[in-house]
Amino acid sequence: MTSRGRFALGLGVATYICAWAFGSKPLYPVAVGLLLAVAVTWAWVGLANRPMRLHRRLPGGDHAEGDDVLVRLELDRAGGLSPGSLMLNERISKIGERHTPIHGRKAAYRLHQLPRGRYVFEQATAVIQDPLGLQRVEVELPTAGAVLVYPRLVDLDRLFSESGSTMLDGRRLLLRRPSGFDLHGVREYVDGESLRRVHLPTTARRGELMVKELEDAPRDEVAVMLDCDERVVVGTAPDSSFELQVRAAGSILRAHARRGRRALLVLNSLGRETQRVHTFEGDWRGALELLASVEPGPTAAAASLLGDSGPAARSLEVAVVTSSLEPSLVDRLLQRAFGRHSVSVVYVDPASFAPGNGAPKPQPALLRLQAAGIPVAILRRGDDLAAALASRQVAEAARA
Repeated sequence: MTSRGRFALGLGVATYICAWAFGSKPLYPVAVGLLLAVAVTWAWVGLANRPMRLHRRLPGGDHAEGDDVLVRLELDRAGGLSPGSLMLNERISKIGERHTPIHGRKAAYRLHQLPRGRYVFEQATAVIQDPLGLQRVEVELPTAGAVLVYPRLVDLDRLFSESGSTMLDGRRLLLRRPSGFDLHGVREYVDGESLRRVHLPTTARRGELMVKELEDAPRDEVAVMLDCDERVVVGTAPDSSFELQVRAAGSILRAHARRGRRALLVLNSLGRETQRVHTFEGDWRGALELLASVEPGPTAAAASLLGDSGPAARSLEVAVVTSSLEPSLVDRLLQRAFGRHSVSVVYVDPASFAPGNGAPKPQPALLRLQAAGIPVAILRRGDDLAAALASRQVAEAARA
């Protein structure tokens, strides 16, 4: 019962008492009418309160950042008296409370210009109320589902890292199935086998020659590492340094996947989330969903992901997208470059997203990378992403 309903009930009782106390017959119909209105609306709301199920549909296919998202609602009820209209109250993560009137069974609304992210429908409540506002009941509805808004990626015909010996007639030389060997197990030695395959610990333990049984293990050709360190993020989505990092990492990963290269997406988060993209048709969707939902936060050191036990260690090529060139990360990149491993860096300048940013400051770390022959692309607020990822401009930008 609403506050208005309690007031009507109290007024009806008080009017009836006054009519009885003073013998005023004209007050009896007023008192009975108020009490009857409260009783009828109570019964009406009670009959309309039946189990309900809410269905949401998101027509229009995939949604990229900046798009309007149309949400269609359909409410199924298990019999009972139709309430005519009700109010649906929803709580959506990153958006907050939303109130939508539903007349009959269907309704729709738009979420305007959503930034990239995962928007979860956390709570939904149907509010049934009589036309007089005397009775009100809230029905909790099962909630499920989310809206995924993907980063707006750019198409890349070539990459800034494609130069020199890696190019042939303007196109990159692709290694279709790079492979290595992983230890699968050990077995007894067979005459004629190479002694180089002897597994010494097992041989010493068992007192007989045991050899390593190896299996062919295809390697990822390229690993794209996205640095998710929240400490260096400047700006607010969708106009922030981290959002530009996500667009750059996704565009590079998609370019490799479309060429049929075995790729690996690595997130520098505490969970060290990864997603392999071995086929564009089958695996790309998983990587795109991961890019849609990733958020900056506390992270492990970016350099640790490039170590011998890091998820990108087995990849033949590594592309790092970051806004922080920590000395440990720069040293690790130089080690890989000196070890003849292909390395490239996309540096998103966080200072360009600060209010009243001035001229770019010199970046000695970029000069160190350039001197080692590591391709670097520098991105700043307002840059043409496709153009910046297709050309190497580190020489000018590092000295700016």
